[in-house]
Amino acid sequence: MKSLVTGANGFIGSSIVRELLKDGVEVKALIREGSNTKNIDGLDIERVYGDIRDKESIKTALKGCDTFYQTAALYTFWARDMKTFDEINIEGTRTVLSAAQEQEVEKIVYTSSIVAVGYGEKDKPANEETKFNIWMGNPYARTKYLGELEAKKFCDQGLPIVIVNPGVVLGVGDIKPTPSGQFIVNTLNKKMPGYYDGGFNMIDVEDVARGHILAAQKGRIGERYILGNENMEMKDFFDMVAEIGNVEAPKRKISYPMGLTLAYMLKGITAISRKEPLITVATAKMIGHYGFYDCSKAINELGLPQTPIRITIEKAVNWFRENGYITSN
Repeated sequence: MKSLVTGANGFIGSSIVRELLKDGVEVKALIREGSNTKNIDGLDIERVYGDIRDKESIKTALKGCDTFYQTAALYTFWARDMKTFDEINIEGTRTVLSAAQEQEVEKIVYTSSIVAVGYGEKDKPANEETKFNIWMGNPYARTKYLGELEAKKFCDQGLPIVIVNPGVVLGVGDIKPTPSGQFIVNTLNKKMPGYYDGGFNMIDVEDVARGHILAAQKGRIGERYILGNENMEMKDFFDMVAEIGNVEAPKRKISYPMGLTLAYMLKGITAISRKEPLITVATAKMIGHYGFYDCSKAINELGLPQTPIRITIEKAVNWFRENGYITSN
């Protein structure tokens, strides 16, 4: 039994690798040449080099594997070249699944995103049947939604795909860090300009990793499963991070007009500096929205673990501190 994990050195991918090794599964880890491998250094795995935009490298990597975890994606709300979102999240999906069609793979777990599901309402969380409605200039949400549509097309053609939609993922090993990890780092470094109305569904990265493996084992082909845990308002999240990290929580409430104005100002500066802004326009347009989700399908059908979010945030805060991401006293 051997599994291929793409994006294996990333936040979610490396956690899947570690969970598979716990289960005694042989792992092939697909990584790009020159990428940061800190998350998988020292692990007993077979490294293969390639790119999800290169079909031949995927076909080669898939040889001898019965399970395929496609986690590689561009997870950010900003890129120097915005075309990269389409190239990786849409065209990359099409390329890897086309390669998988030509190999004998028993199960494919495709990592989509909770933002590909769509928002519900604060008092009526969305579920797997909620239609996508998160356009609002968000390149990540748009391309993950369209990438998932590509996966569904391949599934209709007979490819054994199960789709998983992770919520806001937190925990150890967030080396980039991801947008969700940046919330924690910026709060601890006292760089958050404020909080805003809205909320999201959070889950521990290790629970997400186990959810992928459970999806391969128990997931129904053609189905999607929201991998989430606790719905929390943004202010409560920042307060908890600050309490655990022993720093002052952001005090200023940012309104939608204020956040959007700030984001557009930073966008102008970014055009010159070519550095990612503290708040992107896509992030600002999410102010006031509640990304609350009903995760009961994955809990009931897959047995998705539910680590208390406070414990998850504690682990994340400690990991960021131990690895030099926190610069403030």
